Amino acid sequence: MKRHFLTFAACIWASMTAFSQPNYEFRGAWIATVDNIDWPSKGNFDPARQRAEFIAQLDMHKRNGLNAMIVQIRPATDAFYPSPHEPWSEWLTGKQGKAPSPYYDPLQFMIEETHKRGMEFHAWCNPYRAEFQIGKSSIAANHITKLHPEWFLAYGGKRYFDPGNKDAQQFVVKVIRDVVKRYNIDAIHFDDYFYPYKVPGKDFPDNKTYAQYGKGMSRDDWRRSNVDSIIVALSKAIKEEKKYCRFGISPFGVWRNERDDPEGSATTAGVTNYDDLYADILLWLEEGWIDYVAPQLYWEFGFRAAAYEVLLDWWAKHTYGRHCYIGLAPFRANSNATWRDKTLLPRQIAELRKYPEEIQGAIYFSSTSFNRNPNGWGDSLRLNYYKEPAMIPGMPWIDSLRPASPVVKSFDVVDSSTFDITVAKSALAKAPIKQFKLYVSADTTEKFVNFYSAKPIGTEPGGDSCIFRVQLPDNKRYARIYVTTLDADGNESLPNSNWPIRLDFVKLEEEAWIVR
Repeated sequence: MKRHFLTFAACIWASMTAFSQPNYEFRGAWIATVDNIDWPSKGNFDPARQRAEFIAQLDMHKRNGLNAMIVQIRPATDAFYPSPHEPWSEWLTGKQGKAPSPYYDPLQFMIEETHKRGMEFHAWCNPYRAEFQIGKSSIAANHITKLHPEWFLAYGGKRYFDPGNKDAQQFVVKVIRDVVKRYNIDAIHFDDYFYPYKVPGKDFPDNKTYAQYGKGMSRDDWRRSNVDSIIVALSKAIKEEKKYCRFGISPFGVWRNERDDPEGSATTAGVTNYDDLYADILLWLEEGWIDYVAPQLYWEFGFRAAAYEVLLDWWAKHTYGRHCYIGLAPFRANSNATWRDKTLLPRQIAELRKYPEEIQGAIYFSSTSFNRNPNGWGDSLRLNYYKEPAMIPGMPWIDSLRPASPVVKSFDVVDSSTFDITVAKSALAKAPIKQFKLYVSADTTEKFVNFYSAKPIGTEPGGDSCIFRVQLPDNKRYARIYVTTLDADGNESLPNSNWPIRLDFVKLEEEAWIVR
């Protein structure tokens, strides 16, 4: 039996009356590997040090209350895992195609460590970037740009797949299908780089494929159709491999400006998804091709071209029933007078929580931005906004059935202030358990002591069983403890049916403790 222990300090119980927070909320951070932005640190090619760095990032985010990591595993048609299709990343080992030495599988390691801490792992892949800096990037002999140079186009000093090339599309889908099939990831995550951001005065050089496949469409519509087609193919492949694996996109923050489309936002952005990156995000949401969207709202309140509050409200009205996690920008801390305001990020969190039905959480770019606790924002999360743990909201269009309630097998006293609760998966449960979750209701009267007044206190990774170690609250006479399970899609069971666990103790002469 797997034994996992969770110890709670006495201050946890005091926090039950603190700032009210959602029980369900997505709280993520992007961990960028391209150019060693977040991990591993530049020049660190030692596997042991890499693992230590990653664990330090996880532990920091766990302390700050986050529950999901979005980790870049394919930054430039390369791999942070042993891939049958693409070479090892230069940002992992210093040379593209070179395996870690001593050998390890970074992706497997990262998934296990992330899940061990009760957090989700979203595998972040760049769809079309193939060579980060032409002439400077390390390119292996078996890199796809060497094997099929006709699939690629040079633009702005970088090399990209031609999105209009059907063979290139199929290759990308094959790569993603392989990841979903072989690894226990919670989601596939794509960023905003479909067609590249425009270089002033230069058009993307896809004349040849447009002449071949354009079929009378305008160039812009044809480009959008190319992106639409790979989104459909990816969505299909992901769900064929694993029904519960989600598919999310993090687009640039503006879909279209209102001046160009009555459905657009009241912004004057110089770049938009629809017109410049050829990504019709609203279509993908409306058609159900993606499960969540994470628009990058990296601007402040009142920003002239693209105000945070304007875009937040716009996205809240354009989710089409899918999840929306707002991309926030701690990396901008202290970059100018506005971003030196310590209240800015907390106010942005408070504002997005005004849309509890439409906005399900936030993702922060990027991970190492929190290393030095800029403007005290890490403290704000840990001590206030994310002080209480939250679970990832479920997606009913994937699976809306509750899993079976767990069974509390035993209650074991450790000492006069601590006890262990052994919890097991129900014999009726058919699907794997993703997490066990512990709740406490500790009102000072009997009147409102029930599961619906309980607060979430902690989680343990799934499996057949687990053990929660709990410190006794002061008001143990009225405290009740409940345990639930969550399935792969975040659906939560009803609480354990064979209790609640009552903490009404009677101390016997022989120093034993019983529950009555």
